[in-house]
Amino acid sequence: MRAITISEPSDGGPEALVIADVPAPEPGPGEVLVEVVAAGVNRADVMQRKGFYPPPPGESELPGLEVSGRIIALGEGVEGSRRVDATGRGSEGWAVGEEVCALLAGGGYAEQVAVPVGQVLPVPVGVSLEDAAGLPEVACTVWSNLVMVAGLQEGETVLLHGGSSGIGTMAIQIARQLGARVAVTAGSQEKLDACAELGAQILINYRDQDFVEVLKDATDGRGADVVLDVVGAKYLDRNLDVLAKDGRIVVIGLLGGRKGELDLGTLLSKRGRVQATSLRSLSAERKAEVVAQVREHVWPWIEQGLVRTIVHSRHPLERAADAHREMEESAHIGKILLDVVG
Repeated sequence: MRAITISEPSDGGPEALVIADVPAPEPGPGEVLVEVVAAGVNRADVMQRKGFYPPPPGESELPGLEVSGRIIALGEGVEGSRRVDATGRGSEGWAVGEEVCALLAGGGYAEQVAVPVGQVLPVPVGVSLEDAAGLPEVACTVWSNLVMVAGLQEGETVLLHGGSSGIGTMAIQIARQLGARVAVTAGSQEKLDACAELGAQILINYRDQDFVEVLKDATDGRGADVVLDVVGAKYLDRNLDVLAKDGRIVVIGLLGGRKGELDLGTLLSKRGRVQATSLRSLSAERKAEVVAQVREHVWPWIEQGLVRTIVHSRHPLERAADAHREMEESAHIGKILLDVVG
């Protein structure tokens, strides 16, 4: 099968992404084999290409953390089902030929991928099979961090750094459905306008505004109850400064570096919490828990048109390097996808 490999030795540039023929995977016990139609491009893929984010032990060395496609084989212990619900989808189990999307630990930049059955989701009603590739990673990342880790509540204020990213655009919508007040940072008026259209209420251009000052002014000095941060060390002290009493900072990215200083006195005085998370490194069992909650809570919002995936661009599989260049330029709003199989 065709797949995108990371050439060795490599300087980590986009040209390290090379299309090659590799052996097709076989579905193991408790897995399904998916013929990939499209794959999502994520910052984690860029970090892996650069050598900073290797896959968990035993997982595919190929990049790609989310796909959409059709089931073409069932592994041992996965019973096929032809029972359908009112939408015509399988209501229990999975059937060969069923259209799905899936959360992966790796291997998505390929024509086929084997997936633990607990990480497979139906394509939401009203979403194209191609666009569904942009849902699993962001929906699971946002739900697991805002809800399962941070416990975001109705009436609280959440600050989302990188509001126009794939994660940011999904986080705005989920937070609004939870009844939270949403503040975002972004680097241009175009990006802020896109965030406002999705429901963000406090818009901060980090290039010429201080997000601490703007957010405190907008909340009468209280600050943010939850901060979802993709920047890391560069923003650590300022995130703590803007944090409300009993607030929670969840770090999910390191775009601004790995090492920073934390004033524990301020953290104590605010009764605050700082937690770093990584969806990719969770066990299959933990991922299945996240996926089950996303299917229960987020999928109905998508099917009702209350939450949607924002697709910025598509690239053919063999042009994966162009997709990574676009990701690193940071001019996109929403998701970048790879078209794999027609």
